[in-house]
Amino acid sequence: MRLFKKTNIDFMGKRNIWYLISALTLVIGLLGVVFKGVTLGIDFLGGTELLVRFENAVQVTDVRAAVDKIGYTGSEIKTFGNPNDISILTSRQAEGSKIADDIRAGLTAQFPNDKFEVLKEDKIGPKVGAELRRNAVYAVIATLIIIMVYVGFRFKFIYGVAGVIALFHDVLVTFGFVVIFNGLSPHLNLEMSQNLMAAFLTLIGFSINDTVIVFDRIRENLKIHKTESLFVVINKSVNETLSRTVITSGTVLLVLIVLIFLGGEVNRGFAFTFFIGTISGTYSSIYVASAIVLDWTNRKNKKNALKAAR
Repeated sequence: MRLFKKTNIDFMGKRNIWYLISALTLVIGLLGVVFKGVTLGIDFLGGTELLVRFENAVQVTDVRAAVDKIGYTGSEIKTFGNPNDISILTSRQAEGSKIADDIRAGLTAQFPNDKFEVLKEDKIGPKVGAELRRNAVYAVIATLIIIMVYVGFRFKFIYGVAGVIALFHDVLVTFGFVVIFNGLSPHLNLEMSQNLMAAFLTLIGFSINDTVIVFDRIRENLKIHKTESLFVVINKSVNETLSRTVITSGTVLLVLIVLIFLGGEVNRGFAFTFFIGTISGTYSSIYVASAIVLDWTNRKNKKNALKAAR
């Protein structure tokens, strides 16, 4: 299925404008990180998680009110599987079962006619949280290095470098949007957690897949159109893969929109992060990865020409 039969859009001719747009987007994200700060979830800070099951379905807002009354403000509260199961995550830590006892007392006062039981109580210490933060950074860096090596061997080294630069671009742009949009709506909790880290790793895989498809078409067209310039070949290749890109990314975006609005609080952070990453990944395959390959190759050819003329 082809959405566009034949297009002839001059993508590379506008690359300098899109370089500027990318730079501005990254700067805005950086300013958001500097002035607003990054909100870390309990996964990375440490804390206590309880899974509570009620006999009857309850509202998350009512549970949050009960937890706030006992002084555990800022806790992350969400349904877990069904409306009767509620997950409560707080940054508070204490010896023994004090946290569970306090929350149990607060819920009893808030829901005197609704019986409940604590199904699970997990504690995450500060050392474990620090280890998770460190491992999350290592996971992203290791993924980028492996991808650069793979793409470099499959194509040329500059393709691998361009692909990883595009992935860095996607991660930073998405991270900036997550920081800026976190808390703007009571329904949009974008604290950095393992759930969001999974979204970042997923978008890295999705983005490089689109980039590799464009690179693969460029390699094929370089063999077919040997007399054409790289500028023409890249434009031709992007136009030829445009239909596939729009259909694939568009389908993913539609699913993510549904998850954002109907997927519940558990999935909303993941869906929002992946939504921004999908848009950035689709864009960067053209205006970052492909554009860098073009500019680097042109610069290299000019240097070789100058050396040969001497």
